[in-house]
Amino acid sequence: MTNQQQHTHSLETLFEPYTIHQLTIPNRIVMSPMARAFAPEGVPGEDTALYFRRRAENGVGLVIAVGMIDHPAASSEPRLPNMFGEAALNGWREVVRQVHEAGGTIFPQLGHMGMIRPGGSQPYPDTLSIGPSGLDMEGNLVSEPMTEEEIAKVIQAYADAAVNAQQAGFDGVELSGGHGLLIDQFFWEKTNQRNDRYGGDFLKRTRFAAEIIQAVRTAVGPDYPISIRLSQWKMTDYTAKLVDTPEQLEQFLNVLVNAGVDIFHISTRRFWEPEFAGSELSLAGWVKKLTGKTTITVGSVGINDDSAEGEEADQQGLDELLKRLDNQEFDLVAVGRALLGDPAWAKKIREGRMEDIQAFTPEAAANLY
Repeated sequence: MTNQQQHTHSLETLFEPYTIHQLTIPNRIVMSPMARAFAPEGVPGEDTALYFRRRAENGVGLVIAVGMIDHPAASSEPRLPNMFGEAALNGWREVVRQVHEAGGTIFPQLGHMGMIRPGGSQPYPDTLSIGPSGLDMEGNLVSEPMTEEEIAKVIQAYADAAVNAQQAGFDGVELSGGHGLLIDQFFWEKTNQRNDRYGGDFLKRTRFAAEIIQAVRTAVGPDYPISIRLSQWKMTDYTAKLVDTPEQLEQFLNVLVNAGVDIFHISTRRFWEPEFAGSELSLAGWVKKLTGKTTITVGSVGINDDSAEGEEADQQGLDELLKRLDNQEFDLVAVGRALLGDPAWAKKIREGRMEDIQAFTPEAAANLY
């Protein structure tokens, strides 16, 4: 097979439909969840609907949007969209309608910031931030550990948000379990020093996430897709690790699979980097190998880190992505910054027009277009 034939075959794979349960995603391209903070008082408006529609009608198969759960310490920004309240849910119904009309599918990523939420944040400045042990991301004690009653309330808030999403027409839900947000704070030893059933070794630290997954699964039924986004790294520590070996990773993942996860959305800073010594497999590749579950890769897709400004369309990176997709290292590909820079990124990739792709710039990140 020639390189050109291989490249064509790989592009065909990228644009093949993918089915999970009763949901068929029209292709393998996912818009990564990005907290844009363009929803006044937590209500997504017509501009948000057009923003997501623009990506769907230009070839994104699955859009993942950020939605905050109903808890006073969940968010640090009143313009982050809520997944609760009549006004916000009506706004989301229009978002969903427009994405579907454009031929795409859409999940919300349900989030709670935990201890990375700065104290005094709006919309509830008098509410203390919460975390498993009251420790910030540097390990400093800044509040009391969450009580089991508080834990139960947060778990219920996730389940309620998932039901809200289902009733608003979303095609599935994702849980934000990486990057140092609340679920990840339970996973990470540095922020979870509990000695009850929600803490201890790396397996015991999965209990909070497993109970959220179980609650969501009970609430939405057996066939509604549930994804969880995971990362080793944190926004405050790029070198952080939850597990050190494939054996630990398998044990960790099995807890989440048994709780009801359908999809693993695996975030790394660079999708091509090997996770463990002695293997070229990325973290997403290991997750797919160990669980067999639907796996999404994400991390600098479409961004050339070696260019002077990190803006160029990345042909070499695309070739590596397609090769790994062909090798079934993952099933779906999440794209973040490249889709901020150019809403038509997926369409231009499909048509072989990489030279026409608009560069990602900080200005692109500052606008909802």
